[in-house]
Amino acid sequence: MLKQIEAGVLDVAYEENGAADGKPVLLLHGFPYDIHAYDGLTPLLVAAGCRVIAPYLRGFGPTRFLSTVTPRSGQQAVLAHDLLALMDALAIPSAVLAGYDWGGRAACIVAALWPGRARGLVSVGGYNIQDIAAASKPQSPENELRYWYQYYFHSERGRAGLTQNRRDFCKLLWKLWSPNWHFDQATYERTAPSFDNPDFVEVVIHSYRHRYGLVPGDPAVADSELLLAAQPVISVPTIALDGAGDGVSLIGGSEQHQRFFSGPYQRRVIPISGHNLPQESPQEFADAIRALL
Repeated sequence: MLKQIEAGVLDVAYEENGAADGKPVLLLHGFPYDIHAYDGLTPLLVAAGCRVIAPYLRGFGPTRFLSTVTPRSGQQAVLAHDLLALMDALAIPSAVLAGYDWGGRAACIVAALWPGRARGLVSVGGYNIQDIAAASKPQSPENELRYWYQYYFHSERGRAGLTQNRRDFCKLLWKLWSPNWHFDQATYERTAPSFDNPDFVEVVIHSYRHRYGLVPGDPAVADSELLLAAQPVISVPTIALDGAGDGVSLIGGSEQHQRFFSGPYQRRVIPISGHNLPQESPQEFADAIRALL
C-alpha cells in the first residue's frame, strides 16, 4: 500500500506491506530505479513475518521536498539523514537495512554512523560509502569506461541531456548495467514515471558532482560528511552482494571490502545478475535479508 509521511525535509512516498508488528525491513532503491525493484521479493519477506517498507528516495516518484529553499542535494550524507528521518517518523528504532546503489549507500552510512539503528545490513557492492578525497585518482581504463555517465553529468551538456532524454537515458543505463537481464517495456514503464519528479535532474546532477568534490554540499549535513571522510568501519552484521554480471560496479565488486567491516560479514556473488540485483534476483536478495532477521 502506497503511503505518504512527512519526514525531515521531505514528504516521503513509501510502500508498506506486512504486519504492523512484523520485523521491520527497509528496502532502498538506487539510481535510476525505484521501489518496483522490490516487487518480486516483498512477498517473500512478508511471508517471513516482516514489516516491509520501501520509500521513494528524494527526487524520485511522488516523494517531494517540503520547502522550496531546501538544497536539492543528492550527496551521500543527505540520503542517510533522509533514511533516519523516515525511521523516526515511522517510530522504527532499528531495522534490517537493505539496498543497492544510492539506497545501499544510505544504508551503509546509517549502519556506520548510527549502528544502533541497523540490526543488519544487506548492501549490493559491499562498502558503498564514497571516499570523496580520493575520487580524483584515476581508475583503470576499464573502470573509467564504466563511469562515463558520471563524467557526462559533470557538464552542462549532461544536465541538458538528462533533462531532455531522461527516459531513454535511464533505459540505456538499465541495459548497460544489467546486460543479462532482458526486461520488457512494461517492466521499464512501471518505473520510468519516477524520473518525472520535478527535482529528479537537480538531485541526480548534484549527486554525481558532489562525489567528485566539484560542488559544495548541504551545510545541514556537513558534520556527517566529515565523519564519512574518515571511511568509518561498519560493525553491524552485514551481507554484501555482488552481481556477477554487473556492468557499472568497479571490476571485482566488493571483493576487497572486508576490511571495512568489523562485525559478522559475508560476501555472496550472484551469478548472471547485474546492477539491479533485487529485481533480477529477488530470491537471493530475500535470502540475504532473512539471514539477518
